[in-house]
Amino acid sequence: MTGWDIKPQGVQGQLRLTGTRAGELEKALNAVIEDMQAAAKAAGTAVPGSAAVTRLQGPPSPSDDLTRKALGPVAAALSEYLEKRGKEFTSMAERTQAAVLGAAAATNAYVEGDLETAKEAQDAARRVRLDLLKGIGGKK
Repeated sequence: MTGWDIKPQGVQGQLRLTGTRAGELEKALNAVIEDMQAAAKAAGTAVPGSAAVTRLQGPPSPSDDLTRKALGPVAAALSEYLEKRGKEFTSMAERTQAAVLGAAAATNAYVEGDLETAKEAQDAARRVRLDLLKGIGGKK
């Protein structure tokens, strides 16, 4: 353990870069979700005219819209896709955050001279299952 040669400024720079890239990833994922919602809304339905609207039953509250547009097959497919991929998107964010926080904690412990804590943080970061992130965005 005494052979470690960590350059805290270098780690800080990489963590800053990773944080920037994680922010860009978040923006891209949010844009994908918004675009897919817009596509689902624009796709229409497989039923003609007035059949595409469902009249809601029961007493309305002042804020209720009394109709609800029916979902078509494209909207249903996009919704299902987002539902399944949403868990993976969340997992990516959580793992990225865990890796960044773990690297910061290990570096701080190293700087403070607590090599045992640094080793524990390094070991915890090593246990992150990166193999679970492979294939995200590809076929499942």
